[in-house]
Amino acid sequence: MTSRPLALVFGGSRGIGAACVDALLRDGCDVAYTATTATSPRAPRGGGSAAGYAADVRDAAAVARAFADASRDFGAPVRIVVANAGINVPPGPVAQFDDERFRKLVEVNLIGAFHVLREAARQVADGGAIVALTTSLVRHGVPGVGPYSATKAAVESLVRSMAKELAPRGVRVNAVAPGPVDTELFRAGKDEAALARSAAMSPFNRVGRPAEVAEVVSFVALGKASWMTGQVVQPNGGMV
Repeated sequence: MTSRPLALVFGGSRGIGAACVDALLRDGCDVAYTATTATSPRAPRGGGSAAGYAADVRDAAAVARAFADASRDFGAPVRIVVANAGINVPPGPVAQFDDERFRKLVEVNLIGAFHVLREAARQVADGGAIVALTTSLVRHGVPGVGPYSATKAAVESLVRSMAKELAPRGVRVNAVAPGPVDTELFRAGKDEAALARSAAMSPFNRVGRPAEVAEVVSFVALGKASWMTGQVVQPNGGMV
């Protein structure tokens, strides 16, 4: 059995999730991570081991299997859970937003996150930590992103309730809510003007980097944040 805490990152194959895997490895964890399809091996960092698993968070059974497989393969209970898996869709005003796009958001960003958080509440070791990725756009209204932000706002409500529910077991539950971050998901469908508008949301006039968010996730997940639970931390470059 490893002496390193085991972290399980849902949506850990690219973007912010991949940066979280790297940060947690560096900061002393072994890391299991998921993607919707088969994953490529990750090189160990900082003495830790990483392994990938295929799991679609819309499938509650697949989420439960990821916990079971990670615990079996690493010989340890999951102590840290990062609920990062999510999607976005082309934005649009609520009045023109069709049912299919909204259902896609809800199925992954809300129902999928619910599956991860519910299983985390059941499976995470006593004294562990759960971190959900949401968005600063919950508190910074932008035309066209209301449906996306709504799914993330719902996740923050789950986090606040779970923080009270799991406190008797010493489990901390928090959210990390970044502003715009330079990922493949963020860039999809945006022209240069849209990218510039996103950068202008911060007084630094740039968007964040995945590693900058991952540093916050690792801090919140590990012992240095032992007195932090039920919080929404916003690495957003001063956007809000």
